[in-house]
Amino acid sequence: MSDPALDALFLPLEQRQIPWPDDGALFLRARPGVPTTGGRWPGLVCEQSFKPLHAALQRAGLDALPGDAGDVALPRKPLVLVLPPRQRDESRAVLARALQAVTPGGWVLASVSNDEGAKSAQDDLAKLAGNIGALSKHKCRVFWAQAGDTVDTALVETWARLDRPREVLGGRFHSRPGVFAWDRIDPASALLASHLPTTLAGRGADLGAGYGYLSAELLQRCKGITALDVFEAEGRALTLARRNLSALGAGATLTYHWHDVTTGVPQGYDVIVSNPPFHAHGREGRPDIGRAFIGAAAVALKPGGALWLVANRHLPYEEVLDARFSEVNEIASSGAFKVIHAVRARATPARHRA
Repeated sequence: MSDPALDALFLPLEQRQIPWPDDGALFLRARPGVPTTGGRWPGLVCEQSFKPLHAALQRAGLDALPGDAGDVALPRKPLVLVLPPRQRDESRAVLARALQAVTPGGWVLASVSNDEGAKSAQDDLAKLAGNIGALSKHKCRVFWAQAGDTVDTALVETWARLDRPREVLGGRFHSRPGVFAWDRIDPASALLASHLPTTLAGRGADLGAGYGYLSAELLQRCKGITALDVFEAEGRALTLARRNLSALGAGATLTYHWHDVTTGVPQGYDVIVSNPPFHAHGREGRPDIGRAFIGAAAVALKPGGALWLVANRHLPYEEVLDARFSEVNEIASSGAFKVIHAVRARATPARHRA
């Protein structure tokens, strides 16, 4: 898959405008791709908290720091590469962490697509470091700064705190910038929660749990839930879900999984709830992710088990639902969203030979 920002990021190194250090480099929000293949950059250490990308980095033979906790201790390196995220506070925090991780006199090198806020990100690094170099390629800006006397250490410390978990929604939850619907209740999830029957019971799972809103609603509304497995691919969000759900003091047994649901989940659930993502790390729509969530749920449910799903109305999930479940009903609609209740077929008793 094309990744222009990643391709552009390595140009200053390939053109030797910035030297590759003998001690290697740290790569924040790393993604695998052509520039990182073939062991061209010895000593490259990658940080990535999104499970599918983390797994892809490892498959590519790259050294990836553990990402299941969302925040890891970063090694200090004379070069720090960054692919800043789209959310502004999160982006500023990542650039600040890069300057905290780079050794004195080292370089911070970043790349952002023009349509993802490249100019703003470049300006932010200039504010932090006080010096900047830049070039444009592949409809991206690549920019770099040296960690010297011009670095505004007070601003670095301030911006590094922008990504810290903080109370949201009147203190009901903790969240952080960049997590899905980080400072609000997603209206689709709220619609699904409002239609969950209080009679749901047994072993449950939340596929793509985010900071834990749907899991919290399920536990609070459905006292018959005895165990809940929380699946989330973004380590930064899973850390929040642990914090938010443990604060409930629920009677159910809670288990947390830093996991890519599209690869499948364990079997044996009585009920599954999900508001599946329909984007990956880019802006392009990915309805295949939601279809994979539905397929994973169909396999994971016990016979007679139920999937409670919410999705944008335009997403084409009906075909896979009808193919994988014996009963599919649209329970509610807000115009923009649809709530689906789907039941896995019950086991058919084996026939006895005469």
